[in-house]
Amino acid sequence: MSAVVVVGAGIVGSSVAYHLARRGVTVTLLEQGPGPATGVTGDSFAWIRSSGGHWPGGAQDLREYVRADYRRLEGELPEVSVRWTGSLSWADSPAQGQRPGPGQFRIGRSDIAALEPNLRDPLTPAIHTPSDAGVEPTAMTHALITAAKAHGAIVLHNTAVTSLQVAGGRVEGVLTSTGLHAAATVVLAAGTNVPTLCVPLAADLAIAASPATLARVTAPPGLVKTIVARPDFEVREVRDGELLLVVPHVEGSAAALAQAAQDALQQLKEAFQGSDQCSLLGYRTARRPMPAHGPVIGYATHDRSVYVAVMHSAITLAPTVGRLIADELVTGRPVPELKRCRPRGH
Repeated sequence: MSAVVVVGAGIVGSSVAYHLARRGVTVTLLEQGPGPATGVTGDSFAWIRSSGGHWPGGAQDLREYVRADYRRLEGELPEVSVRWTGSLSWADSPAQGQRPGPGQFRIGRSDIAALEPNLRDPLTPAIHTPSDAGVEPTAMTHALITAAKAHGAIVLHNTAVTSLQVAGGRVEGVLTSTGLHAAATVVLAAGTNVPTLCVPLAADLAIAASPATLARVTAPPGLVKTIVARPDFEVREVRDGELLLVVPHVEGSAAALAQAAQDALQQLKEAFQGSDQCSLLGYRTARRPMPAHGPVIGYATHDRSVYVAVMHSAITLAPTVGRLIADELVTGRPVPELKRCRPRGH
């Protein structure tokens, strides 16, 4: 097929570029930041779920492929390191209860202690999802881009897209801070920036920017063994000796956010024995794209010159979505797995 420009070098855009380049397509990947995953991807909790959780709209049709596509990527890209730790989660209150979904198990105190021996006085029961995993999203994005380049893709950073280039009623590329980049198809994978670039679809896309704050914490290696999702905090080990901790988001001053991060750290210390020496490395807030009706994936123009790919959770879905989008663009045939993800009216 003809040349493709992919806008946004987060995990979705990088996955699309990799899967296209691997199939011999001429691809240019453009990123406004100084490197890949410098936006919301790099500030993601990166919990890979194939069961449980919220799967709105067409995301429900993609969940069955998540685990296999991550396993496939591990084989194709040795640099991709997925932590298949499983997860433990609790309802907001014991009275509320939780029903296990497919591949999930309700477990009691002894099983919780076996999975998380450092967790003090855990509420029971908990839901154990053995198939859940975590990944270092920045490292994974770098691996996808390195592989895409090895297959011939061009990757340009510090290249902000200002508008689509329209000629004769058709999009023929993008205008950027470094000039025009021509393409037969433009794939918009720039998260919350997509409605700005694709104004006619802005209302239909209905992409909310949901704030999320994450803290990085030093910790004894192995202090947290699974992904722990309690009503009061979520935490996982992202690499030996470093945890990712979800901080309840607060609007307001920098001081209020700093206090929220310290409070979250204190909750972690109260929950896990052996955590006295844990300390904050830093924290950041990102605004995640949250399409109102689930993933928005497909052609945004009837002449098939513009394609959009916006979703939550991008980390979970990126390998699957990259594979399916590449298949759709290369063959010219719609893939049934994306049927419920289409932009409205398309």
